[in-house]
Amino acid sequence: MEGDFIKINEWLKPLSWLYGCIIGFRNFLFDVGVLKSRAFDIPVISVGNITVGGTGKTPHVEYLIRLLKDRFNVAVLSRGYKRRTKGYIVADANTIMTDIGDEPFQMKQKFPKVTVAVDAKRVHGIETLMDSDKKIDVILLDDAFQHRYVKPGINILLVDYHRLIIYDKLLPAGRLREPLSGKNRADIVIITKCPDALRPMEFRVVTKAMDLFPYQDLFFTKLAYDDLKHLYNGSTRELNSIGSDEHVLLLTGIASPRQLREDLKPYVKNLTPLRFPDHHEFNDDDVQLINETFANMPSPKIVITTEKDAVRINDTKGLSKEIKDNIYSLPVKIKFLLEQEEVFNEKIISYVRKNSRNSILAKTKDDDKSKDSHNSGNGSRTISF
Repeated sequence: MEGDFIKINEWLKPLSWLYGCIIGFRNFLFDVGVLKSRAFDIPVISVGNITVGGTGKTPHVEYLIRLLKDRFNVAVLSRGYKRRTKGYIVADANTIMTDIGDEPFQMKQKFPKVTVAVDAKRVHGIETLMDSDKKIDVILLDDAFQHRYVKPGINILLVDYHRLIIYDKLLPAGRLREPLSGKNRADIVIITKCPDALRPMEFRVVTKAMDLFPYQDLFFTKLAYDDLKHLYNGSTRELNSIGSDEHVLLLTGIASPRQLREDLKPYVKNLTPLRFPDHHEFNDDDVQLINETFANMPSPKIVITTEKDAVRINDTKGLSKEIKDNIYSLPVKIKFLLEQEEVFNEKIISYVRKNSRNSILAKTKDDDKSKDSHNSGNGSRTISF
């Protein structure tokens, strides 16, 4: 099988070369200014990747929301992947998942006071957000690293520890959406989904291999989990409450569930994975497979799924009563390694504080007062920080 895979990759190399030429020419047009990147008079932080598949974008965007929401008015803008609508939509209490997509819907549910909007045209989406709500201090762009029509103030590139971009190839032979040189646009690079037992030597090896410029900051994060939450009645239970005789059906529709499976091993002795493609919409055949798989498992048993899958499962009909009585989502967060959290937080907060519209307006007013005081000849001065 491995030999066949290598042969397939060899056959795909010419297509990867052609794809790389096309993407490289597009990036060149942006670099020389033929295609324009738009900057905005508001802090814009982009979170994304240059690979196909999950690198943990949603948990990292949610980390930024938690970090900023009590200090600033935060808005999140996503394209709303696989939604059934078009154009600009801002979510409210009555918005359904299919209107904005599973990830924006998940974020709106978890952070109801945060503005969540979708628009495939990010420039238009930012303009609309700024015009419709003058109180917004910062906009978080979800999955926009390659959307070069927007020039963010901070560009965050996520790289999966298990699929380092430095060892990958361009589509279709590999998973890279653009040449490796695309990483040079990042202000911050985060190696995500790191294992707990990462040794100091491994940090140094990855740091050297990434070959970043001095202006780029490198961070490492891992996945961390909250208590299991029942999909239908809201009850919770701790991960360590799963008994050694308990069987778990791990139901996922995410791009890369590998680290999740590894993280569950200390808690789950009997794990049956059932994997579907990323953002998968469960049809009748899928539901039948899920029901049959769970029915054939020994008792006691439960189903564990991800938060992103949970918002789609809630809209899925036909699940057995046994599954509905025993299905839990596993909330995920990220944690920084190497005691890097404080450095990262300060970098983000400082950028937003210095560049928010309210800060700029206040500074302008202070400058005007200073000029007026100077012109009046009374010797007084206004100092702003």
